[in-house]
This record gives sequence, C-alpha cells and structure tokens, in this order.
Amino acid sequence: MHQLQQSVDATPSEEPAKRLGRAIVVTSGKGGVGKTTTTANLGTALAARGARVVLVDADVGLRNLDIVLGLESRVKYHVLDVLEEKVSIDDALVADKRVETLSLLAAAQTREKDEVDTEKMRALIQMLRERFDYVLIDCPAGIEQGFQNAVVGAEEAIVVCTPEVSAVRDVDRVVGLLGNRFKPQLIINRLRPQLVKKGKMLSVEDVNGILHLPLLGVIADEPEIIVTTNKGEPLALRRDGATASAYHAIAARVAGEDVPAPTVEVKETSFLDKLGAFFGGRKS
Repeated sequence: MHQLQQSVDATPSEEPAKRLGRAIVVTSGKGGVGKTTTTANLGTALAARGARVVLVDADVGLRNLDIVLGLESRVKYHVLDVLEEKVSIDDALVADKRVETLSLLAAAQTREKDEVDTEKMRALIQMLRERFDYVLIDCPAGIEQGFQNAVVGAEEAIVVCTPEVSAVRDVDRVVGLLGNRFKPQLIINRLRPQLVKKGKMLSVEDVNGILHLPLLGVIADEPEIIVTTNKGEPLALRRDGATASAYHAIAARVAGEDVPAPTVEVKETSFLDKLGAFFGGRKS
C-alpha cells in the first residue's frame, strides 16, 4: 500500500526504464464548454483503435465523467481512495464493458479539491502511464487548485474551446499557464454553422486567429451529442454520422496518423434557398 509514496520518493536512477503511455490533460479554463464529453468520446475512440486507455476524472467534488460514460452505478472507489492508499488502483478502476481496453478512475463526489496531495497525484499518473497507452485527465473548470492537480502528471494538453469570446479568452489564459512544455492542441467544440454565417458566432479562423494552436478538429453543436451524453453512451461508440466520425478522426490525429482535421462546413445560402425559407415559413 506504499506504492504511491515510493514513487514520489524514488529518484530517476532508481526507476527501471519503461515505455510510458501518454498523459494528456483535457482543459479549457471555462466551465460548460464540453471538456468531459470530449474526454469521454476521445478516450472511447482511442480505445476503439485497440489502445489501452484510462480516463481520470480530476474534478473532485463535481464528478460527471462516470455519468457521461454510463458507469456511475459501478463506481465503488475514487481517486482520493487511491491517493490515501485505502484501496489499490485495481480496486478503483472501472472497466467499460463495451470497449474492453477502456477504464475509468472516478473522482470523489463528496470531497474538496484541496484534499488532493498534488505530489501523490503526480505519482499516480506516472503509475497509470506504466499500464496504459493513454491517460486522459478530465480537468475541472478554473485555474486554481483543481487545475494544478489535473496538470501535475500530464505531459501534453488538449484545450477545448467553444466559439465564444469569453471561452477564447479563458483558453488563451490557460495556454499561457501551460506553456510550450505541454504542446497544447485545440478542439473547437459546439460550432453552429448557421450562426457563423450570420456573424453571430466566431468562426474557426476567428478562434485560432487569437489562439494560434495546432487544430485537432472541430465538433458541431448537434442535439445527438446531448442525447447520447444523457444516456451514458458516448457518440464515439458509433462510427456512423459526421460527429462520431469527427471524434474518430481526432483520435487518429492524436495517435499520430496523418489525417485531415475534421471540420464543419459553413454553407452559403443561395437566394432561392432564402426565398424558399421565407415562403415556407409563412402561414397560409
């Protein structure tokens, strides 16, 4: 039961050389932009490729990743139980029955973020990297203690941003805190093509004209994402449809494949289409 402390105390020369998995924090700064949904779908898509993936919910006190994955009824232990060495990692991990290489380490629901020992969190992520190809860490909103706990063991970052001025501003600040060491990449979430066309929503070019980050892909604001999230069935469990395909393409890019970043087409509306919409919308 002293594995975590031993990992914290060990020096690099004492540790055997191992091929470690990639620890990636999914963050944004601002809440409500879809970090948890992105983590669930990206992790599912990576696992569907055969990779061993563990999703770590670092949002202590406000856990939701288990619900999005449909695993809430199977969570018995949480990350703080492991950090406090009450249970082993194996006791706390929840295996997804639909994708056999996907696991979850849930957050504590009734504890506070400042109860997390940051150095033990670093050691925990290191231990998970020894067992999994990908460790995706779902970061809580804000840039305080919860953010520090989430990023401490990560080496890469994916920032999720919606096409809103406030979200872009928060992501810009988070990117500044992360620095180049995390090699942050961008997912633009909840894009509505018609609002972009009308000038009521920022475009992909607008967002990345400010952030200047490598673009992993764009996800449309589709009702089916809400439906599948509420059902605990990540859309990436499927491969049909533009949005599910987008998650799989993003996973391929994360895995290093040279595939195009998925985009959302903003179609021009013709004069005839406008006439049709006008007359079609009139009541007889």
